Amino acid sequence: MQKNQTLIYSSALCLILFVFVFAAFPSPAIADKAIFAGGCFWCMEEAYESLPGVEGVISGFSGGTLANPTYQGNHRGHYEAVEVTYNPKKTTYQKLLDHYWINIDPFDAAGQFCDKGESYRAAIFAANSNEKTLALDSLKKVQARFPSQTVVTEILPAKKFWPVEAYHQDYYKKNPIRYKFYKTACGRPRRLAELWGKKK
Repeated sequence: MQKNQTLIYSSALCLILFVFVFAAFPSPAIADKAIFAGGCFWCMEEAYESLPGVEGVISGFSGGTLANPTYQGNHRGHYEAVEVTYNPKKTTYQKLLDHYWINIDPFDAAGQFCDKGESYRAAIFAANSNEKTLALDSLKKVQARFPSQTVVTEILPAKKFWPVEAYHQDYYKKNPIRYKFYKTACGRPRRLAELWGKKK
C-alpha cells in the first residue's frame, strides 16, 4: 500500500512539473516575415491582410540607411514598405510573391500610380538566398507575360524594417471613406485591372 501511494505521488509530481515547464517555456509561434514595397503602404497593408495565412501586416520604411525614419520627418533613401507576418503552414513565400505582383505596377520606375518619388518605388526585399531565387523567378515570369515592356521592380537584400507612426497603421480600417477616395483618385484599381484583369 505504501509503495502504491509513493508511486502515485511520484507520478503526480512528474505531471505537475511537466505542466509547469511547458507553461513557463511555451513553444515558439510558427510564423515568418517578409518585406515588400509597392507604393503607398496603406494599400499594400490592405492587400496583404486579405490573404489567407497572413497573420499581420505593419506599415513602415525599409531599404535605406537612415535610422528611425518618420513619415512627417526624414525618410530619405527608404521605401514605403510593409512587413508581412505569415504562417508557413497556411501559406508560402511564393504565394506572397504571386499576390505582390498583382497589386503593383511593375513598369513604373518613378513610383506607383499617382504617388511619385523614390519612397514610392516598388521592390521585393529578399532575406536569404531562397527568397532571392524565388523573387527573381517570379520577376522573370512577369517579364515573360509582358515581353514588350520592361519590369523595373527591384529585388534587393532585406534591411531593417522601421514601423511608421501609429496613425498610419490600419489606415484603411480607421479611415475607410478617406482611404477609398484616395485609392480611387490615385488610379490604383483602374491600373491594376488594366494590367492583371479585374479581381474575381
